[in-house]
Amino acid sequence: MNNGIKIHVVNLSKSFGENQVLRGVDLEVRQGESMVVIGGSGSGKTVLIKCIIGLIKPDEGKIYVDELEITTLEEKGMNEVRKKFGMLFQWGALFDSMTVWENVGFGLRRHLRLKEEEIRRIACEKLELVGLKNIEELMPSELSGGMKKRVSLARALAMEPEILLYDEPTTGIDPIMADAINDLIIQMKEKLDVTSITITHDMKSAYKIGDRIAMLFQGKIIEVGSPEEIKNCSNPIVQQFIQGKSEGPIKIVDPSLLTLPSQRQRGGKYWMWREYFPGGDRE
Repeated sequence: MNNGIKIHVVNLSKSFGENQVLRGVDLEVRQGESMVVIGGSGSGKTVLIKCIIGLIKPDEGKIYVDELEITTLEEKGMNEVRKKFGMLFQWGALFDSMTVWENVGFGLRRHLRLKEEEIRRIACEKLELVGLKNIEELMPSELSGGMKKRVSLARALAMEPEILLYDEPTTGIDPIMADAINDLIIQMKEKLDVTSITITHDMKSAYKIGDRIAMLFQGKIIEVGSPEEIKNCSNPIVQQFIQGKSEGPIKIVDPSLLTLPSQRQRGGKYWMWREYFPGGDRE
């Protein structure tokens, strides 16, 4: 393995029952790089990053972080590796019963022996880093969607991670706030020299924040390249996706399925390369 590789995913596979989500994913993420993984809903993007951080155990394949193979680690060893990671969850995943600063300081309180005053100081420092001041005593219910995203990012930064994972960071917020989140991701890379993986189907965001973009399709990475290389890629699957066309090699779910409340509640999605999957969201 080359010294410049921070994360190396080798032939990774994961199934949920009969639904095979990942089918041999290979991906290298370089030290200090901003890697963006694109792909339709149901293509396995979230499953991939949850495998990387150890929240899901793959069926086959290996994942290396700083050349350490992590898929065989026991929980104690995996917890040590996780200290290198910070993660921004798609909907923020803030604790409703905690104030903003308590949310940001959650990891510090759990992993480090710090006094409450020090935890609060660090939390306020990270909140300021993401452009939020004087909101530390607010509750999550008092925040806008964009503010929740930034609080979640501040929490991800609290342990000063080497690697940041962003799960659909611009989902559910307006275009102006989405661009502000994109700017924050770029600033984190420049200021903190972190390695990051972002999963998204927001191509405007992908082009702006990505050093390289990888496309996940049918459980495999089918193309990797710079934003310009992906824009000019000759692969018809990539072109259909990045241009958002309904016609092409990627087939969409029968729209009638999306009008049935019971199926919609079970997680039906538009961009599917196989038959409708009724078992829940498998991003």
